[in-house]
Amino acid sequence: MRTLACQVGGLEADAATLDLLARLQLAARRLGIEVRLLDATPELRELVAFAGLTGVLPFEPEREAEQREEALGVEEEGQLDDPAA
Repeated sequence: MRTLACQVGGLEADAATLDLLARLQLAARRLGIEVRLLDATPELRELVAFAGLTGVLPFEPEREAEQREEALGVEEEGQLDDPAA
């Protein structure tokens, strides 16, 4: 089955969003595609769980903060004994 990854971090956690995502998943499955939700807010995750749709609307696993920093190229360097300039 093919997968469609959807960035949902900017969506409101409300009934309209839940309806939209469920309908998207239904239409996608009819075409042999599975929708995976990326970067969902904790509120959206809670709403999906509350509605009992965790099996229908799968989220990508959350990455640890360290992994997010590496992906963004965040690096910190410096000497501990040097005062900040």
